[in-house]
Amino acid sequence: MKKLPLFFLFFVFSCTKKESTLLNETSLNSEFENSISKITPCENGKAGIYPCNGFDLVGKISLGTFDAAKGMDIWGWTDATTNKEYAVMGLDNGTVFVDITDANNLIYLGKLPTATRESPWRDVKVYKNHAFIVSEAVGHGMQVFDLTKLRDVTTAPENFTADARYTGFGKAHNVVINEAAGFAYAVGTARDDAYLGGAHFINIQDPKNPIAAGGYGENGYSHDAQVVTYNGPDIDYIGKEIYIGANENRVVIADVSDKMNPVEISTINYTNTAYTHQGWFTEDQRYFILGDELDETDFGFKSRTLIFDFTDLDNPALHHTYLGETSAIDHNGYVKGDEFFLANYTAGVRVLDISGIEGKTITEKGFFDTYPSTDTADFNGVWSVYPYFLSGKIIISDTNGGLFVVKKSE
Repeated sequence: MKKLPLFFLFFVFSCTKKESTLLNETSLNSEFENSISKITPCENGKAGIYPCNGFDLVGKISLGTFDAAKGMDIWGWTDATTNKEYAVMGLDNGTVFVDITDANNLIYLGKLPTATRESPWRDVKVYKNHAFIVSEAVGHGMQVFDLTKLRDVTTAPENFTADARYTGFGKAHNVVINEAAGFAYAVGTARDDAYLGGAHFINIQDPKNPIAAGGYGENGYSHDAQVVTYNGPDIDYIGKEIYIGANENRVVIADVSDKMNPVEISTINYTNTAYTHQGWFTEDQRYFILGDELDETDFGFKSRTLIFDFTDLDNPALHHTYLGETSAIDHNGYVKGDEFFLANYTAGVRVLDISGIEGKTITEKGFFDTYPSTDTADFNGVWSVYPYFLSGKIIISDTNGGLFVVKKSE
């Protein structure tokens, strides 16, 4: 029998506890069960029922409104023509689109159903006014949806159809995009495919006509990745397209500039490895901030964030380890300026001040906890966060609670 990934076993274990946990959470959220479009300030450590520090609740839309059972990944889109802001959120049975422009009136515009069947994993990124969506649903491939359709919605919510579908792979855990180059990288595909579950390269410069462009499987399965056109401190790689893969038990750095001949640069191992999950560069591309998803459950750590010094891509080194305020499991994290926005499952979104990262000084400066009942190490609560809207709104996907919109307190 094929051995199941450790992450999957923990997911199944967490689901066995989910029924009783959700009963408590449903009771706690009774007054917030339906959609909310009003600003609830963070006062005395709470925004309504939600623990907070420095962040107000702008609005919330429940999974019931979306006719879904589970929330997953989230990304954002700003329409450059209208300056409207939209949340694009993955669910077990599709992807939903929400106009968050008016803080007092969140508008659920509609859903793009899954390409094949439901799945507990769905990921989305945005490029050139199009959403690119993958799922671990069998045979799903990558859906492409033209986001400019959202301008013309008259009767919400609508049932949308994809504008294109790429089927060069079946299932995928995640998709990442290097917007500077116009390439998508599907990762976490079938472990026995041409790239062993590594990265499938897809040219998306013409979004509705995605084209296979090779792949990278030298280090096997990639759970997540970031790909950048490099402009960091290592002059040997300036202008190169650099792939950083979170490959379950290691971090892999590769030069993928030549799509037909990707080259490994280095591989990083670290102590107390449980499940190398996801990471993100600081804006100067000197440091890479990594989360290991299962170290809290395997080793009893508080939420552990690993910071690697990537000054020399050929010889990366562990620079610092930050331990959070709770024992909640860390998931996806993204850098914006001197802040790191960490999706921390049952502890909500934690915002870290990384302005002192060179001197190994990292502090928590705020948080918004969408899962008030507990901060224990399980897989309920926040899946991901998108902090890049110019308005300052931050969108959060909660596996149990749906879509949350928050902003910094004034």
